[in-house]
Amino acid sequence: MTTQTTTIPSLLDQRRQFLGFVEKRVMDRYLAEDILQTAYMRALQHEGALHDGESAVAWFYRILRNAIIDHYRRRTTESAALERWAKELETETAPNEDLQNTACSCVDKVLDKITPGYAALLREVDLKERPLNEFAAEQGITAGNAAVRAHRARTALRKELVRTCGTCAEHGCLDCTCKSASA
Repeated sequence: MTTQTTTIPSLLDQRRQFLGFVEKRVMDRYLAEDILQTAYMRALQHEGALHDGESAVAWFYRILRNAIIDHYRRRTTESAALERWAKELETETAPNEDLQNTACSCVDKVLDKITPGYAALLREVDLKERPLNEFAAEQGITAGNAAVRAHRARTALRKELVRTCGTCAEHGCLDCTCKSASA
């Protein structure tokens, strides 16, 4: 047997020590388990990187340290993104009511020209801002199915808006003079 074929079983034998090493650094048993599993997967994927004569344990500790560092980097990135999003929400203002009414009157008329099921979904989810999963539950479909339908409905609406309203559809119906909006 070569060193490389005996590496993973020998590392699995030392699982308890590795788990303790990770747990001391992340202070969470379940998170430590996840990180250790990720490190084992990396070791399997990169087993060929272990050179003859190199200590498998030292090599695996490097993989563990990198996995811990990756965890903290992801957490820092996620926290920063959440903070930016929270700040955006604090400064977000309600849309201009006149603009919303103009756009909605045009969209509402065009909605009558697409598939009724799509129109109903868009009226509830997009115009009335109802959660998609709530709409899905009421319709007796999965949230994934509702998301696919919403995508298809928005695509159909976009095509009909371009067909009906022409160039004003590309500019958000800000100055819509199409027959649909004035009817």
